[in-house]
Amino acid sequence: MRERVVAVVVAWNRRDLLEQNLTGLAAQTRPLDAVVVIDNASTDDTAALAAAHPVVSEVVTLPRNTGGAGGFAAGIARAVTTHAADLVWIMDDDTVPTATALAELTSARARYPGHVTIAASRADWHDGREHPMNTPRPRLGASRADRARAALAGGYPVRSASFVSILVDADAIRRHGLPVADYFLWNDDFEYTTRLLRRGVGLYVPASRVYHLTKVFGSSDADPGPRFVNEVRNKAWLFTRSDALGPVDRTLYAASTLRRWARMLRRSDDRAALAGYGRRGLAEARHAPRATVEVLAATPVADDVRAVETGAGRG
Repeated sequence: MRERVVAVVVAWNRRDLLEQNLTGLAAQTRPLDAVVVIDNASTDDTAALAAAHPVVSEVVTLPRNTGGAGGFAAGIARAVTTHAADLVWIMDDDTVPTATALAELTSARARYPGHVTIAASRADWHDGREHPMNTPRPRLGASRADRARAALAGGYPVRSASFVSILVDADAIRRHGLPVADYFLWNDDFEYTTRLLRRGVGLYVPASRVYHLTKVFGSSDADPGPRFVNEVRNKAWLFTRSDALGPVDRTLYAASTLRRWARMLRRSDDRAALAGYGRRGLAEARHAPRATVEVLAATPVADDVRAVETGAGRG
């Protein structure tokens, strides 16, 4: 029996990019079973555009902008509960999949001699260079057998991935729950995918190609300005309050984060401002993130979120 694949697209005020995204979804050689667009309280005609597109099964408009974290939590919950997904294909509205992107992901899953929790596409910028923002982190310490199994599927083992085109097993979602909506943006995908992949199999599938049409080509080393508050707060939450990382991973990723922050500070044109945002992020991290059920309580997906989070075993 063919698995039911539901795409989730989170959109906010980028209707022209969303139109390209939906056109790409409609052109998939492996047709989708449903497409859910989460409109994060856009002020343009994003919702109307999505509702009129023939590939879209449902548009859910949230009463306020909940960021990428809240939007994906809402969409994943809707896909798993209302749309009975076996697999959830996640992406932003500035992601344009090539025609075989989904087919390559499902084919890699079928070739892999075991169960795949997450299969991740290669994300390119508009000029064809691989986007450094979305390159999955290889699984450190992967055994020769693990690498051989991944090679059979045309990929390699990964420990984390971005929300720019990943195919997620719905059973893993039911077991581990949803993204932490209070992250709002930054590191929500890292926390969520590392949580699912602490004991699950992550597979990078470079044959599955999408375009990530960001305004600039660059990595997370660039000065993010006020968004550094989210970066610092969410990383602090990740290292102190999430079960996504084991002791070794936690130490290695924390050291890597501190080195990256140091590079970011050195390269910043306004070091005082960036340091101030960092201090604010640390201050906000003293309080635990709210439960995703609480963050999305007064939204159209509240029942879906509660159903997934209540059933999650977190382990």
